Amino acid sequence: MYGQRVLVTGGAGFIGSTLANHLAEDNELIALDDLSFGTTENLHDDVTFVEGDVRDDDLPADVDVCFHLAALSSRGMLEDTPREGASVNVAGFVNLVEQVRATGCDTVVYASTSSFYDDDLPHREDEPVRASTGYEASMLARERYGEYYDDFYDDLAIAGTRFMSVYQGLGGAEAHKGEYANTVSQWAAAIADGESPVLWGDGEQTRDFVHVSDVVRALEAIADERLSGVYNVGTGENHSFNDLIAFVNDALGTDVEPVYESVPLAHYNYAQRRLIVGGAIAAAATVTRRDRRSPRERPEAGF
Repeated sequence: MYGQRVLVTGGAGFIGSTLANHLAEDNELIALDDLSFGTTENLHDDVTFVEGDVRDDDLPADVDVCFHLAALSSRGMLEDTPREGASVNVAGFVNLVEQVRATGCDTVVYASTSSFYDDDLPHREDEPVRASTGYEASMLARERYGEYYDDFYDDLAIAGTRFMSVYQGLGGAEAHKGEYANTVSQWAAAIADGESPVLWGDGEQTRDFVHVSDVVRALEAIADERLSGVYNVGTGENHSFNDLIAFVNDALGTDVEPVYESVPLAHYNYAQRRLIVGGAIAAAATVTRRDRRSPRERPEAGF
């Protein structure tokens, strides 16, 4: 992407700031964030920061390309504040798309979630999905609105992204988020301090861990190609939590053993229990097939 005016919502957050800093090298970049979880310390000087809420009436919408990553992005957040979660994740999405579309923006890429996949592997974009949590319901609503915009406006390319388990590592752009940071960041911080990370069950549950740099490459590719639809963003490989602890120890030159605790299954419904003790892995990514690129950072090297 080159010479475009670009808006990234959630632009001071983990994925958003990494994307904004990368694209600012060759584009005019605006990062919008309400700083509820993001921080301007993540942003480079060549990124224009605007503090605001995606539900505002006066968003910096005069752009060529919009990446919508702002969200309340966890099950807990939506359970604690369900009305606020629906307002931000669904109404905020519609508000943003309407404003950027009105200015002539013809490319929107937004964050959905891979959380509503069940434990049948690998996960494919065309398999039926259902919402088991308020967070998943809000992201599924985004996708349905995306389908509407794609069908109704021929000049608008709008694509949703289902991120697998995105990580960066020790001291990354989520270091300030505590319990809401990605699990790899939390484990790395604990191990670096000589503390044992806590794993539920036996640690053999698996995830598709994808480095944030590969997520950024995928987002840029989707926008460059002006794709519509929904796309998994992952490596197509799975690793257990025990594998990840070993990778972190190897990277830090430490030998800290995890602590294993029983899964508090009473707090989760059936679909959530299957994911906690099961696995998650993207099918061979559609984006990889279409742009002929593969992930650069496999977990063994990414750490």
